[in-house]
Amino acid sequence: MKPRNHHIELLAPAGNFEKLEIAIHYGADAVYLAGKEFSLRNFSGNFTLDEMEKAIAFSRKANVKVYVACNIYARNQDQKGIDQYLKNLGRLNPDALIFADPGVYLSAGRLIPDIPLHLSTQANTTNYQAVKFWEALGVKRVNVARELSLAEIEEISRQTSAEIEAFVHGAMCISYSGRCLLSSFLTKRDSNQGMCSHPCRWSYSVVEELRPGEYMPIAEDDRGSYIFNSKDLCMIEHIPSMIQAGITSLKIEGRMKTINYLASAVKVYREAIDSYCSDPENYHVKPEWMEQLVAVSHRDYCTGFYFHDPDQVIPGYNDSNPIPGHLFMGKILEDTTQGLTLTQVRNKIFLKDSVEILTGQGPLQWDEIQEIIDLSGETVGFSQPGSIVKIRLTNSYQKNDLIRKTGKES
Repeated sequence: MKPRNHHIELLAPAGNFEKLEIAIHYGADAVYLAGKEFSLRNFSGNFTLDEMEKAIAFSRKANVKVYVACNIYARNQDQKGIDQYLKNLGRLNPDALIFADPGVYLSAGRLIPDIPLHLSTQANTTNYQAVKFWEALGVKRVNVARELSLAEIEEISRQTSAEIEAFVHGAMCISYSGRCLLSSFLTKRDSNQGMCSHPCRWSYSVVEELRPGEYMPIAEDDRGSYIFNSKDLCMIEHIPSMIQAGITSLKIEGRMKTINYLASAVKVYREAIDSYCSDPENYHVKPEWMEQLVAVSHRDYCTGFYFHDPDQVIPGYNDSNPIPGHLFMGKILEDTTQGLTLTQVRNKIFLKDSVEILTGQGPLQWDEIQEIIDLSGETVGFSQPGSIVKIRLTNSYQKNDLIRKTGKES
């Protein structure tokens, strides 16, 4: 049995180098990322081997761990490529390899025996005997199946010595432990090899065989029926319960999400974990935490399977499109110098705009765009998306702080 005073890790997604920097800036203890092949998010950007080497070096300087996903269910034709990929990872020496396929486990044990192994949720580990099985094979950590309740996870934690990882926030797959065939059938893109087209988010209607072309809605919704849509997981109000269940690592989903989403989620959960660990007896959920999570694009929030509440896992019938959040206006590229902040513009910024700054630490800062200067040195009244400008704000800020405005998120 693991001790109850174990360190609680906040694990964040890093779909590319920019997202890695954001995750670290806002307080992640560890990040998970992948190469260009052999992971379940092939459309998130991901890293070349050279980029991954730089990412690992950058993270090590920040005392942040890097876990590399190689968690597809591999086919015969993948084997030589995976072996070469694992050899390359051995040279880069990440802090762990995330896998699901027993064949990848065998190859990793043969080719990179010194790199710790973490079992992906794709392996749908649902009981403590299964965890013991993987423990006996040398696996250090298990990301348990999403279908488990906290009570079941707590029993697994009591019965085993492995580190337990579980999702704390983000999108949930409608299929069992994320192992879905809808994408393969409808678009010939295999979700278990990282190419999911997300057909569970599409609108569906019923067509009667003898009435082709007559589409009858399944539910009373003039936009269609979204019979597969899962809600988004949000456990910000239940951090103590997750920690008390023996979970070692709280994982945020979202390698394909925006940096605005990532920054808000990491910042909020960082503050919540630190608040609980520093003073468990007086811990309370701060209203601004949920306000920040609502302020980014999301679907209706729920607690998933953690509390055996069936209402939490019913599909979001009215949830075809995410709920819009604040307008993400720009990312600060350098620390403020001489009163000016170098900014990469993501949505149009106007002179005199009232904005909020999401800082790496501390509360939101409200400010105003007092001056906009383009790279030629000319003062302008607005700046277009994609441009880099210097803006004058009232306060000083740091590299990777984000500028936002209330409105629809881009």
